[in-house]
Amino acid sequence: MSIGRYKARTRGGLWPAAALVLLLSAAASGVCAQEQSFPEQNPDQAKQYADCMALTAAHPQQAYDAAAAWIGKKGGPPAEHCQAVALVGLGRYAEAAQAMQTVAGELAKIESSKNLAAHLYDQAGQIWILQGDPAQAIAASNSALEILPNDVDLVIDRAVALGAAERWWDALDDLNHANELAPKRADILVLRASAYRYVDSKDLAMADVNQALTLDPKNAEGHLERGILLANNGDKNGARADWLAAIQAAPNTPTAETAQARLEQLDVKVQ
Repeated sequence: MSIGRYKARTRGGLWPAAALVLLLSAAASGVCAQEQSFPEQNPDQAKQYADCMALTAAHPQQAYDAAAAWIGKKGGPPAEHCQAVALVGLGRYAEAAQAMQTVAGELAKIESSKNLAAHLYDQAGQIWILQGDPAQAIAASNSALEILPNDVDLVIDRAVALGAAERWWDALDDLNHANELAPKRADILVLRASAYRYVDSKDLAMADVNQALTLDPKNAEGHLERGILLANNGDKNGARADWLAAIQAAPNTPTAETAQARLEQLDVKVQ
């Protein structure tokens, strides 16, 4: 399910391009639409939940209505989760995030469901980003990390939220932690390169993105970010090559769209 597009305005334009496209990629892969494993479900309840979730992508209003009816019959957290995901599909992001946090709060009280609660708090944070409210996203991510402080993906998601709030140094702290947890993940290095760029640490940014592309030469987000760094340094030919590589590596994606837009800006001639 495609959650949508989020543009966080900052003093430099958008929250770093790599962070933006990685977030969009996560959204497009259906992070929030993934079925969760809820405790104490009998087979009939599990089927009802699966059927509800199956509607959320193409028919979110039907999913919302089905979930509402189920909630009225004491469907509990599975019904509430399906309704929250349906709200995302309907573009009602604030309601969706609040609903997701409510489900997470209920599950956090159950010892066997705490890990699930952490991931639902994380999903709520992503939805708050789509709503354009990074402060709420950070709060939701904080709740997630209180439960699973060393879950690398949760750490990354909070870094994205911190960047959206222009808290670049705090974002870097989280990305440093994420890199310690998973030192050979190219996506972390690309995100950290973006954050370094926003605090004017150009050499560190370039070192990170070069390392990312050594680990993953076809990393489209890495080529996008390195192109930005090269363009900022006056190397138009290098920037062009990287943005073309980004488009080739990930055609018809938000990454490619961003790279294409950068290429068009590069080719604009001032009269």
